[in-house]
Amino acid sequence: MRSVKRITGKESYFFLLFLHYAKRIPSITHAFGLFDDDNLIGVVTYGTPMSSTLRRNICGPEYEKRVLELNRLCLLHNGKNEASYLVSKSLKMLPAPSVVVSFADPQHGHVGTVYQASNFGYYGLSEKRKDWKIRGMEHLHSQTISDTVRGKHGAERGARAAAIREMFGDRFYMEDRPRKHRYVIVTGSGKLTETLREKIRYEKQNYPRKP
Repeated sequence: MRSVKRITGKESYFFLLFLHYAKRIPSITHAFGLFDDDNLIGVVTYGTPMSSTLRRNICGPEYEKRVLELNRLCLLHNGKNEASYLVSKSLKMLPAPSVVVSFADPQHGHVGTVYQASNFGYYGLSEKRKDWKIRGMEHLHSQTISDTVRGKHGAERGARAAAIREMFGDRFYMEDRPRKHRYVIVTGSGKLTETLREKIRYEKQNYPRKP
């Protein structure tokens, strides 16, 4: 029998490190598992978006603490409707109301079909940004590079970039980040939920389709 239950972040690690293409652990505030009887066959995790600009921009700074990012979705078999079932059920188990944002990466052939099936709104492509890179260490995620100096240089991006450049010299460079499809949904019901939906600052667009 299929069910969705809350799990600990650590219970999702096997899926995130060995089955998900990103191969890294994101910020996890809430984690949920898809179970077939007692067998864990899928996970979805939600956390605070790393970008403070994203948190502030979605519905305004007064609501940024209600913003969560669906940052990982990973299934063992990816059977029919398993992804949308897990996402839809887990959304109802989040603190309400929550503003949930997620991204689908076209570079991996994703257009966000699961978010469309779960009634997310589509709000165009993510902002243009630069990723930090180190020659010879291109496997490192930009956030991993940033984290190496965050403790000493705080949250200010310019200070951290300067520290990374000093550390790695000419090996440090910046590369355009591929833009991703952006989806947003507001959970719950009631007046505040409606207010949050009205406050979304991005322009809603038609769902993208696979080529």
